[in-house]
Formats: sequence, structure tokens, C-alpha cells
Amino acid sequence: MPVPGVLADRYQLRGTLGHGGMAEVRDAWDTQLQRPVAVKLLHPQLSAQPDFRRRFEIEARAAAGLNHPHVVAVHDYGEQDGTPYIVMERLPGRTLADSMAAGPLPQAQVRSVLDDVLSALAVAHAAGILHRDIKPGNILLADSGSAKLADFGIAKSAESNHTIAGQIVGTMGYLSAERLSGRPATVADDLYAVGVVGYEALTGRRPFPQDNLVALARAVSEEHPVPVDVLRPDTDPALVGVVERAMARDQRWRFTNADEMRAALSGAVLARRPPTMVLNQPLPDPVTTPIVVGTRRRRPMILLWVGAALVFAVTVIAVIVDAASRPATPAPVGTSTPEPVPTSAPAPVSTPPPTADVPPPNGHGNGKGKGHNKH
Repeated sequence: MPVPGVLADRYQLRGTLGHGGMAEVRDAWDTQLQRPVAVKLLHPQLSAQPDFRRRFEIEARAAAGLNHPHVVAVHDYGEQDGTPYIVMERLPGRTLADSMAAGPLPQAQVRSVLDDVLSALAVAHAAGILHRDIKPGNILLADSGSAKLADFGIAKSAESNHTIAGQIVGTMGYLSAERLSGRPATVADDLYAVGVVGYEALTGRRPFPQDNLVALARAVSEEHPVPVDVLRPDTDPALVGVVERAMARDQRWRFTNADEMRAALSGAVLARRPPTMVLNQPLPDPVTTPIVVGTRRRRPMILLWVGAALVFAVTVIAVIVDAASRPATPAPVGTSTPEPVPTSAPAPVSTPPPTADVPPPNGHGNGKGKGHNKH
């Protein structure tokens, strides 16, 4: 018979660390390994629903398969009295949300947290796992200051297909316009959420604070947040560029993967700021706009077109100038180009016609021009 407050005759439950939509997290003690752990228990009202039970199990597998220093480690998974549970490492620190409750964070800390989260996402995405719920409450801070990504409860992987068509999962305020419109989640959506977290950590406020789904969708798709450097003038422009590009309205401007965003965050590549974060104007086609990809800059096509046109124009002008400056070739003696004649009447002939023993001139008129004698 199981001991009350003890799971699997091993994990002694203590106080409550937090609540979520699917589960609650309890502080616990591993009596076998003599170490603190955190136990996540699926809510009783959801335990009887197969969809939520499977989702809970997928979370355990997804997190357990990511052996990474910035992902909260999963130690065990089980079920007791019909309630599934996940045993995770217990971090003595707080969540990022707890730290942000006191106000904006130092830039160095924001940069470090974002780098840690992106490092974890790079591994998760490479394994085919989308987190889909990046937010400050799911980022745990260790005493050392490093950040760890937790709560893969709504993660999507190759083995999971638990999202109902048209269903929106995640936390309002951290969802892109594409997610709000019901489109499938992508890597860019996780990175969008990282940008929102960075914005909130730097400014102390969310760029889109609405909780209403319709209002939030309109705000994300039609408006633009105030630039970070306006709310906090001391912010490093490179950090501002990373945050704003991750949240760009046009998803073609966003980062394509977590490694690319990390490189821009570290300054290894230029993080171009989207041109429409302040003025509501159409975005130029990225094909004709220089966007840094990896460590190489792609030459914009429009510059190639302009360059080709300039080369052609210069060539034509050079030919014309060369022809104009070249001395005219002297015409052979006795030849001439016919001159135009007025249309009213033929010009009078002032020279006597040639005699029989004088050869006709080499130049020939057309019946209307002047003839010329050979000299």
C-alpha cells in the first residue's frame, strides 16, 4: 500500500512550487538518492482524459531525450492512483518571471538568458521538437545565473499529433500572428516568443499586453511595438536588433533558426533591424534587401541589376564619345556625299558641262544634288 504523500515509495512530496493549466509542480525529496527533486502531477480532472495523459507522457519523453545543460533534466516518469507524474531536477533558483517581477533586468543578464534558451532550442529543433510555450515562467534560473528551459507540456514532435485542427495552444502575449491565426507552429514561432521574452526582460512590459485573443491578433498583425531603445535608451543597438527582428511582423525577416539568432546575439553576424517596427509601411522583398544569413552577406539582386545597367550605359557613352573624338576619315578625291536640295526647285548649274574629252566626275548626284569635278 503506497504511503500518503510518497510516490512510488520513493519521492516524498512537500510544498507546492507552482500551478499550470495541465499540472501542478511539487517540491519533493528523492529518498533513494537523497537529493531534492521537482515532481509534476497531472491535474486529477485531466488524468482521466486520454488526450491529456498522452500529452503528459510526450512531455516526459521529449524533455528526457534532450540531454542539454540548459534543459531541465527529467529523472523519472510514472503513475500512482491513476495520476501520472514526472520527476525532474530541482533548481534552487527562481523563474525568469520571478526575477522580472521586480522590473527590467540588466542587459548582460538578458543577453545571457536568451543565449541559454536559444542554445536549448537549437538542440530541441534539431531533434524535431518545437516547444510552443516559451515564456518567462518556463525559464528557470539556477543560482549560477544560467537559464534552463522547462515545461515541454505542449511540445510538438514527430511522434505527437495531439493538436486539434484550428486549436491554438500556448500563452497569449507570446504567440506570433501566424499561431494566432491557427497556422501550424514553426521554428520561427519559438524564436518569436524568445524575442518577446527579451523585450519584456529589457523593458519590464510586454509588447502586446492584451489577453483577448481577437485584440491580440489584431495588435500583432497590424501594429508594431515601440522599439526597445525608445523605452530604454541605454540598450545595446545589437541587442535591440535581435529582439525586434525576432518579432518582425513579416516572418520573412525573422531568424530562420536558433543558431542564427545566437550568432546575431553574440555579434558574430549583423542583426539588421526590420524597417517597419515604427512606421507602418510595407516591407521590401527580402530578395532585394541585404539580409545576413549565417556569416555571409547575400548580394541583393537589385544591386546586380543596377550595376549591369550602369555598365551598359557607360559602355554606350564610351562608344559615342570615342566616335565623336575620332578624326573624320578624309573622303577620296573626286567623291562627295550628296547634299540635300530644297524641294522648291533644282539648283542652277554654274559650271559648263564637260566636253567629250573630259571624263565625268567620280561623284554622282541623285539628279538633285551638285556634282563635283575631280581635282
